[in-house]
Amino acid sequence: MSEPIVAADLFRTVMAAAGGRCQCTGQCGQPHAKTDRRCPREHDSYAGKHGGPVRLMAAAADPTLTEREAAALPADRLRAWCPGCFTAAQRTVRHHAEPAAEQGGLFDL
Repeated sequence: MSEPIVAADLFRTVMAAAGGRCQCTGQCGQPHAKTDRRCPREHDSYAGKHGGPVRLMAAAADPTLTEREAAALPADRLRAWCPGCFTAAQRTVRHHAEPAAEQGGLFDL
């Protein structure tokens, strides 16, 4: 199994807990209906006929956290994500987020 150069022990712990499979259950906006409501991507497998190899990552279970906050999390607060699901989950969270308070009166008349 391929693994990162840094924090390999943490990565192995997260991947073992996930069974080497992406743990997205729809946070990305896809229902994953054909695969028991969980993303079918597995680490080091291929993404399909024309896709390259899938490299899962250990990232925060909560996609709203910043990279700095996520870097300090213990293994039990991390999940295995495929890059597509993680990016889409972050995008979905940002899309549904409340507007920033500092811009509250910017367009008020």
